[in-house]
Formats: sequence, structure tokens, C-alpha cells
Amino acid sequence: MTPKEAQSMQNALRRNHDIFAWTHSDMKGIHPSITSHRLNVFPIARPVRQKIRRFHPDRQKVIRNEIDKLLEAGFIREVDYPDWLANVVVVPKKEGKWRVCVDYTNLNNACPKDSFPLPRIDQIVDSTAGQGMLSFLDAFSGYHQIPMSPADEEKTAFITPYDLYCYKVMSFGLKNAGATYQRLMTKIFKPLIGHTIEYDMKLNPSKCAFSVSVGKFLGFMVSQRGIEVSPDQVKAVMETPPLRSKKELQRLTGKLVALGRFIARFTDELRPFFLQYEKLEQPDGRTAVKMLLKRLNTVLHSHPS
Repeated sequence: MTPKEAQSMQNALRRNHDIFAWTHSDMKGIHPSITSHRLNVFPIARPVRQKIRRFHPDRQKVIRNEIDKLLEAGFIREVDYPDWLANVVVVPKKEGKWRVCVDYTNLNNACPKDSFPLPRIDQIVDSTAGQGMLSFLDAFSGYHQIPMSPADEEKTAFITPYDLYCYKVMSFGLKNAGATYQRLMTKIFKPLIGHTIEYDMKLNPSKCAFSVSVGKFLGFMVSQRGIEVSPDQVKAVMETPPLRSKKELQRLTGKLVALGRFIARFTDELRPFFLQYEKLEQPDGRTAVKMLLKRLNTVLHSHPS
């Protein structure tokens, strides 16, 4: 980028600084007239109230901190006598941290699938290849900018050691949340850039990049040279812990499928993994998987793009 182009970009960002949110208090939220998340529970579905689960005192502190954050941000509210009631679950994140989620299994089973088409990631990534200047936008807590339909708020109720709460905004874990978000993105960006202010969708400045020559996009590294495998993707495969079940092997195979375009004779390389399904519980099967991972590591590093 030339100095003149850089100055022009800086001026444009300053003029439109209000498209960014630095904290949750900067988020107005999408107006319900534009979109809201609806559950459309089957009329014949019987509400399920899960019984509260026990948590270690350390996990209870994690839950308390998360609840306080959600209340302060205005994402949840207290609720009385809900028909549906789910439990929270605390799952480990990287670097020893924890993520608090809600187990909406019962509620999701009672909702029909929203078949709104999602874009093909490979086609989107391919469209960036060869571009000399790229910009990447990331919404600030995107799901939480979409309101729940008021009629469905209390269906998202969940129980904690402290109280009952429900979501006022769209939560992760709800069936069709991805479809609702994609429908909004399609509506906003169909005419392309310049409409985030009109819809009050806020961006996360720490995750946006403007007029760069290379960047990470949907898990891939894209640049004018083309598309390359992301080191994070290779690392996720190579740091796979010892496999103990067929389900874990299936998860690993899913990660490998995402890397298929970077592996010469991909089908031939991946076929041995499928052949290990029945042998995984045997010592020789686990050893074979380790050897295959080493082989793939060599392949990925010798064919980076």
C-alpha cells in the first residue's frame, strides 16, 4: 500500500469509527424489525426441565463470573417458572481457561431445522486468491447482537447454582442460530460494503484488518500468492492426543478433510485412517494411526499450497 492509500484508509476508518464496538456497552443490537431468533418449537413437543447438576466449587466460581458478565452486558435476565429448563456445562479451553455453555439438547430436539443455505467455505476462500489487497471484518460478539424473539426468550431458560436465567439475545448452542446469523449477513452484505452502520452491526476492531497483503481467512492463509494451509490447522492435527475411540478418530478425520486440498493424492493418503476404525481398540491400530500422522505431517509441510 502506498502512503497515499494508507492515509486514505485511515481517514475512512476515522470517519466511520462508530461501526466498531470496544465494549459490550457500545453494542446497540440489531433492531427486532430487521431480525430476531425464533425457535418455532413443534406444537406437540413436551417441555423438559433438566435437574440441576453438581459442580466443583472452582467451577461454580467460573459460572458465577460468567453470569455476572452476561447480566452486566444485558444478554440475560432472571426468569421465574419457565417451562423449559437447561443446565449449564463448563468445558475446558486452551491455556487452562474455561467456557460456560448451556446444554440445549432437549430444546433443540423440539425445533425444526432451518435450511437457509450457508455459503461454501471453499468457494469463498477461492475468491480471495490472487488479490493484492485484502480486508477482514469480524463482528463484535456477533451472535449476541441479534435479539431473541420475546415469545421465545423464556424457552432458553437455564439453571445455575445461583438462580434461573434466560437469554435476551441469541445464544451459542441454540439450533438454527447459525442459519439466523447467515440470513442477517446475507441481508446486510448483499449490496456489499457500507451498510453495517445502517443495521447497527458493530465490528470488533481487534480482529479486523484493512488493506493487508496476507491474512487468515476462515482457517486458511490467503494472499496474492494464493491459498496456503494455516499453521494452526496443521498444529491441531499434529497435537492430537492418543486416540481412544472411533468417535475421536472420526473427529480427526474431519480435520483432515478440511486440509484435503493441500494433500496430494488426498484419497490415497486418508484411506488408511478409515481402515483403522475397526482396529482402533487394538494396540497395533493406535500405533498405525501415530505413524499415519507423522506421514501427513511430512506431506503437509512439503506441499504448503
